Amino acid sequence: MSVAGTYDCIVKTPMGDQKAAFTVVPSDDGASFSGGLSSDMMGSMDIETGSIEGNTLSWQMKMTVPMPMDLDCTATIDGDQLEGSVNAGAFGSMALTGQRGG
Repeated sequence: MSVAGTYDCIVKTPMGDQKAAFTVVPSDDGASFSGGLSSDMMGSMDIETGSIEGNTLSWQMKMTVPMPMDLDCTATIDGDQLEGSVNAGAFGSMALTGQRGG
């Protein structure tokens, strides 16, 4: 099954659970992906260096709202479920969960 789609996600941040829409657009060769994450609190961020290995995604994003920060992320897709983490430097690792929208 393809990892493509838009996932309705929750990021467990120090400021509480944040809802986000995470979009995954695989490349033609299936080894990388583009897309982005959008939320009310964190704004919109583009995927940087998105890679796909099997059903595991890894990528980076640059957050600007509410403060500038580089984020390193990983997630595993199992059917329509997404589970992973967002590493936010000094703030540590935050859980990321999601469900592919239909």
